[in-house]
Amino acid sequence: MNSDKTAQLKIHLDAIAQLLYEESDPENMKTLEGIEMTVRQQIQTHVSPELGPFFIRTVTGTAAGRNRQLKSTLGALRVTTQQASRLAVSSYRQISPHLENCCLRISANVSYAQAAKDVAYLTGIQVAAKTQQRLVHQQRFPTPQAHEALTEVSVDGGKVRIRTPAGQPCQWKDYKTLATDVGLIADYHNNARLIGWTHQQPLASPVTCLGDGHDGIWNIIRQLSIPEQRREILDWYHLVENLHKVGGSLKRLHQPEQLLWQGKVDETLTLFESLKKKQAQVFCNYIRKHRHRIVNYDYYQSEQICSIGSGAVESAIKQISRRVKISGAQWNESNVPQVLAHRCAYLNGLIGMQR
Repeated sequence: MNSDKTAQLKIHLDAIAQLLYEESDPENMKTLEGIEMTVRQQIQTHVSPELGPFFIRTVTGTAAGRNRQLKSTLGALRVTTQQASRLAVSSYRQISPHLENCCLRISANVSYAQAAKDVAYLTGIQVAAKTQQRLVHQQRFPTPQAHEALTEVSVDGGKVRIRTPAGQPCQWKDYKTLATDVGLIADYHNNARLIGWTHQQPLASPVTCLGDGHDGIWNIIRQLSIPEQRREILDWYHLVENLHKVGGSLKRLHQPEQLLWQGKVDETLTLFESLKKKQAQVFCNYIRKHRHRIVNYDYYQSEQICSIGSGAVESAIKQISRRVKISGAQWNESNVPQVLAHRCAYLNGLIGMQR
């Protein structure tokens, strides 16, 4: 904007500021925050609802069609059906895309009731909790897409509390999560969706697949690619955790830990197979079962070949849990997949980010 336009704008803004000030309640402007919120409210009521239609009309080149009103971060915004069509605003929506994305980003972190309060404070616009929930459940949330071959995929499960009929105890049920180079994806009782997503991505050869000892994890990994393409690695930290369940002094456990660190399964078995304790036998069966996934962790780490732990997916599950496990949260079972998709889309940076 050149100096002449800046000077002209300032004259108009000074006049507008005087008019808005005269119509404002002095009791609401005793602090800087009060002034900020008063100015925002006055602008959203009197100024931006006039600016918005001018911009829309000029950009779309039309004023034809039936008038409709949208709730927006500019305030109540008038837009015609023709303008909405050219700006890709769905005919049945009553909330503008930007305000909708504000709601979706906030409700990805907190309850719908809290989201309603936060949206009102941050944007100055009221969007009820029920509307917040409806916005989430009418979305088709995007998933991350790899432009280069995925080199690592780690898999793990999280817990979500399911609402049950009145008088019955609630139930905790499992969902599965994949963490990859490009982001994470989670689903509830739909492993096929996770596997299908992976098949749509380019995969490195080998692609490193990491998980703990749970059969459900490896059942998913087994379907992610052909065996020759997978490098399966048992998470080192879960391996050590299971070793310490055998019991005994730290000094006694140091030797098998060092052997396992170098991938020496047979030597480790020799140390424990003579022990009659149930814990020792359980651990021996565990490492026999995952023998082909126990690598020379020392070498892999020192040569930086790949990760040796599934920390990426465990971190992802903790991030998902910050939403699905908020205090008192219980979910209708049918809503869980969409809640997981919502949280993952937010964590992947795919809500309201113009690219």
